[in-house]
Amino acid sequence: MSGEVLMNAGEGGVVHVTLRHTGRLNAMSRPMWRQLRAVFEDVQRRADARCVLITGEGGAFCAGGDISEYPDFRFDPAALRDFHENDVWGGLHAMLACDVPIVASIRGACMGAGVEIASCCDIRIAGSAARFGAPIAKLGFPMAPREAQLVAGAVGEVVARQMLLEAATFSAADMLVRGFLSRVVADDMVATDALGSAQRVAALAPQAARLNKQTFRALKMPSVRDSKEFPAIERIVNGAPDPYGYANSAEHREGITAFLDKRPPVF
Repeated sequence: MSGEVLMNAGEGGVVHVTLRHTGRLNAMSRPMWRQLRAVFEDVQRRADARCVLITGEGGAFCAGGDISEYPDFRFDPAALRDFHENDVWGGLHAMLACDVPIVASIRGACMGAGVEIASCCDIRIAGSAARFGAPIAKLGFPMAPREAQLVAGAVGEVVARQMLLEAATFSAADMLVRGFLSRVVADDMVATDALGSAQRVAALAPQAARLNKQTFRALKMPSVRDSKEFPAIERIVNGAPDPYGYANSAEHREGITAFLDKRPPVF
C-alpha cells in the first residue's frame, strides 16, 4: 500500500484532511503528493469549506518521504526533477494557493515532508512530544530549491540551516519559541485543541478569511508565497549546474542504500 490522503467534510464547514500511510508514520509517497494536490484543489472550489484541519493518522504527523520508493526514480535527474517540481511542489503549491484557512494538528514525527506540509498551514498546534527536522543530509541529498525556500520562510533561516546542514531535530518547545508553532499542548489534547481552533475559524466570516489569505499572499509572506513568482528561485531551479544533477552521484546512492540496508552511510 502506497498510502493515501483522505478528505472528509465535517460539521460547520470544517474539512478534515488525514495523511495515512500505515506502518510508515504517514511518510509521503508519490501517489500521496498527487492526492494532496487534488484534495486542496477540491477544497479551494468548495463554497462550503470554511477551515481545513490536517493531521496524520495515529501517533505521527508525517515522518518525511517514503524512502522505500526512492530507488525507483531518484537516481535519474529528469525523474528526480519531475518528482520535486511536479509531484511534491504540486501538492505544496495547492496548499499555498488555497484561500481556506488551514490548521495543522501535529503529533509525533514531523520530519522533512511533514515540515514542508506544516509550513503551508496557517495555524500549527503540536503535542509536547512532537519532533521537527529535515535530516536528509543523512540520506545524501539536499532539499529541493522551492521546498527549501518555503521551509526557511516558515521556520526561519537559522533553524532551516541547522536542519539541513547538521541534520538537527527540534522539540515542540523549541519550535514554539522560534515562532513556527501557534501553541504546544499535552499530546492527548492535540486533536481536541486543534479541532477547537478550526471550529473557531469556521464560525467567523468565511469571505473575510479567504480575503485575508489572499492578502497574505499578496504581501509575499514567506510561508504562503508562490516561489514561481520570484526570479531568484527560478534561476536556481532552471540554472547551471542543474540542482537535480546530483541524482546519480555516489553519495546520493550511498545515503539511500544505507538507509534501506539499515546501516550507517559512508560518505
